[in-house]
Amino acid sequence: MADEHYDVIVIGSSHGGRFLPAELAKAGQKVALVERDQLGGVCTNTGCTPTKTMVASARLAHQARSGAEYGVRIGQVSVDLAAVRERKRAVVARGRQSYASRLAQDGLDVIDGEARFTGPKMVEIALRDGGTRQISAPVVVIDAGARPRPLAITGAGDVPVLDSTSIMELNELPEHLIILGGGYIGLEFGQMFRRFGSEVTIIQSAARLMVAEDEDVSDGIAAIFRDDGITVLTSSTPVRVEPADGGRLRLTVRTEDGERQLEGTHLLSAIGRIPNTEALTPEAAGIRLDDHGFIEVDEYLETSVPGVYAMGDVTGGPGFTHVSYDDYRILHTNLITHEKASTRDRIVPYTVFIDPQLGRAGMTEREARAQGRAIRVAKLPMSAVLRAIETGETRGFMKAVVDADSGQILGCAVLSSEGGEIMTIIQVAMLGKLTYTAMADGIFTHPLLAEGLNTLFAMFDA
Repeated sequence: MADEHYDVIVIGSSHGGRFLPAELAKAGQKVALVERDQLGGVCTNTGCTPTKTMVASARLAHQARSGAEYGVRIGQVSVDLAAVRERKRAVVARGRQSYASRLAQDGLDVIDGEARFTGPKMVEIALRDGGTRQISAPVVVIDAGARPRPLAITGAGDVPVLDSTSIMELNELPEHLIILGGGYIGLEFGQMFRRFGSEVTIIQSAARLMVAEDEDVSDGIAAIFRDDGITVLTSSTPVRVEPADGGRLRLTVRTEDGERQLEGTHLLSAIGRIPNTEALTPEAAGIRLDDHGFIEVDEYLETSVPGVYAMGDVTGGPGFTHVSYDDYRILHTNLITHEKASTRDRIVPYTVFIDPQLGRAGMTEREARAQGRAIRVAKLPMSAVLRAIETGETRGFMKAVVDADSGQILGCAVLSSEGGEIMTIIQVAMLGKLTYTAMADGIFTHPLLAEGLNTLFAMFDA
């Protein structure tokens, strides 16, 4: 087919990528949106929406089993994993249908197929129903996302290996789930399946879980998981896996004390994600990648090719939906309103949806000290917060890092029931450049978990 010309081509439709083409079309641009898989990207289909839907089921199972502690007798609790999966599928389907119906009203040309560059602004699409299309545009936005990193150890091809997508399609509960990886994906699935009723072992090659966090945060999470009956093995590197009797599998790990063998029924690889850039043939467009295959962008999200931009996970930044949405806001500002917005100095928060949640924003204590800053640190156990005592959820703590001279809040970690919500309050204070005294002196509703912020920040003056 002869070359078709557009004003803008958007490749992929993640959380940010689904808003940008619609807004460009509303601004009068002729827009092509190319999607090879499912509209809505990872968040809607295989990430945030389905996982948090299943986390909600796991939390309810945990609360039901804990009923007697609150004087509520429920009886034996069991989990129907197939029903959990169907609920998850229904929630995902509603989200996907909602997005598709909006796109139909936006005047976009939605093309189902896989895109690859044939030149700086030239794209060939292998259509899902056969054939190809050649399209071009002066502006191209890449929102191709990322996928689970394949497991590359001896024997990985000889046993079924689950990833963060396929594990959500199980219809029977694993007897013993072994998880490789102690990041947020491994932790969320680990606690989820433990609460569903599986035996769970987490294998982490590093010395700590969540290695980007401060040591006390990592240690706090590990203690909570062990309290939940989860086996956590750190400084343990998987070297091979093989079938075992009875349809089980045997994993050999290298530890500080030598090799150790573990037997389980299911293996989940949660060892990271890799960018969807190979099929794009970015080299044909002159787009520069980093050593890990992610697209290099400047603070305005422009690639090494003028007029070609990238957003979301494919850029190698923090792999969170809210980052993708902020990338959309930046590109909306720069491409539609023609003002100037950038990624410089943005505060990127995140929440790990374990229970209690871990919410974090800004610098860790370790990062602040590495920069040579003069800092002060305050830490309040949740057992000192009245609301946590009332609800029986006293595990965890709140931690804040402030500049010793200015009193400016530099960062926080909140390991608590609704830790993400509490963290957000601190993040807003950081956005408003409030000092710790404003938090110490503020009036917070009693008795809320957030009331603990008074006590936390008052500790700096104690």
